[in-house]
Amino acid sequence: MRRSFFFICFSLIALCSFGFVFQPETLHYKVMFKWGLINKKAGTATLSLSNAPNYYVAQLTAASEPWADKIYRVRDTLNGHMTYKELSPLFYEKIANEGTERKHDVVKYDYTSHPEIIARCTRKVYKKGELKIDDARQLEAQGDVVDMLTSFYFMRNLPYQDWKSGHTKELTIFSGKQKETLSIKYEGLDTLDFEGENRKVYHIKFVFTSKGGKKSSDDMEAWISADSFRIPLRLEGKLPVGKVHCIFTGAD
Repeated sequence: MRRSFFFICFSLIALCSFGFVFQPETLHYKVMFKWGLINKKAGTATLSLSNAPNYYVAQLTAASEPWADKIYRVRDTLNGHMTYKELSPLFYEKIANEGTERKHDVVKYDYTSHPEIIARCTRKVYKKGELKIDDARQLEAQGDVVDMLTSFYFMRNLPYQDWKSGHTKELTIFSGKQKETLSIKYEGLDTLDFEGENRKVYHIKFVFTSKGGKKSSDDMEAWISADSFRIPLRLEGKLPVGKVHCIFTGAD
């Protein structure tokens, strides 16, 4: 199943050694569409992290550029909460406004049946203002679990410096309607030409599979700064036509 333009952006942006403590931050990205000789800015995305008394609060927003609005208008938001110590997701919400369609997904996590992790999921889909889907389901998994927002912090927190090229970490990723297996494959330490500067980066690849190990989406790639900040500097995914690149532009 191919994913939409901004779904890929969320997924890419969307996921140092263990024990790394994140400080409040706001990261900005430009979203580029590349197809042949075309390389044009199609949107922007912003990821912010703040502290609540007992958990992190994260939000990711994305919006298409005015020229792209005329073709396919996008205004999307992801909200999430996760624990301080393990970065375990507690709450996830996706509000997607794309074209004439609006989707609202919510995932609430329950850890009281350890080692089983329960995800209580709801999904509402509106088309031209009319409710078309109103669904609720319960999904279960064991081991590490994430969603499209907490995956961003999980991938930044992996011990790449201790891994060899080819090492793969598998975990379960939830959405409002299903669960998939997300495999994070370490491609090795690399050098990235970023804004005219050679930066040392960890190169990783995301592989999505569903039941039976069947690939459920094209692979995605990310290049994460090999320093104490672990910021994804460049991210890339395929579209039915062309590719999408998310490029880091600065932090507040």
